[in-house]
Amino acid sequence: WLQHLLEMAKILNHPRVYAFLHVPVQSASDSVLMDMKREYCADDFKRVVDFLKERVPGITIATDIICGFPGETEEDFQETIDLVKCYRFPSLFINQFYPRPGTPAAKMEQVPAHVKKQRTKELSHLFHSYNPYDHKVGERQHVLVTEESFDAQYYVAHNKFYEQVLVPKRAEFKGKMIEVDIYEAGKHFLRGQPVEDSKPFTPSIAAPLRKGEVSGLMQVNTHTHTCTQIQSS
Repeated sequence: WLQHLLEMAKILNHPRVYAFLHVPVQSASDSVLMDMKREYCADDFKRVVDFLKERVPGITIATDIICGFPGETEEDFQETIDLVKCYRFPSLFINQFYPRPGTPAAKMEQVPAHVKKQRTKELSHLFHSYNPYDHKVGERQHVLVTEESFDAQYYVAHNKFYEQVLVPKRAEFKGKMIEVDIYEAGKHFLRGQPVEDSKPFTPSIAAPLRKGEVSGLMQVNTHTHTCTQIQSS
């Protein structure tokens, strides 16, 4: 797995790739993961996240959690709570378990509905108790402006870490990279002020490959048995 993570880190560090990855843990209890028939344990998840955080500085890690899987005890749930406290995920998708007819989990002893609801509420409260972007205030960032906000008051942009940055709604910004100073941080967004005298620009795009070329691969000449390096894009 280390070989794959090294390659993943290399890709995520590329300037044209968002340093963002969704790694679903679902539970931090090995007992629950085993009942879910998952092929990983909680320590596997931690090793992946820790490795990527070290090799891709600032990376955004999103995950999702299922509350109340059949057989989940208070101790199991506390392990999940502790994981969220440790990593303070900026993006966390929380779901209650609902049995799907015909599945093995539907035949297992279910966690009472009120317990699932209470655990979901507790985890949601924990998630909303911290602000993952406060340390970003004061930073200067390049962001790509892509769309209009739901309230039509701003343009929505994203920085290298795929964090949402709201910027003034100016026609010349749409589809461009702009430089901004971050002056406010919310739970799910940042606000940026365009840097004075900084002009919007179009992200550079590599020239398209010629017909028959494959990015990053070696092309074998079947007549002379020699290899030619293919242009990378």
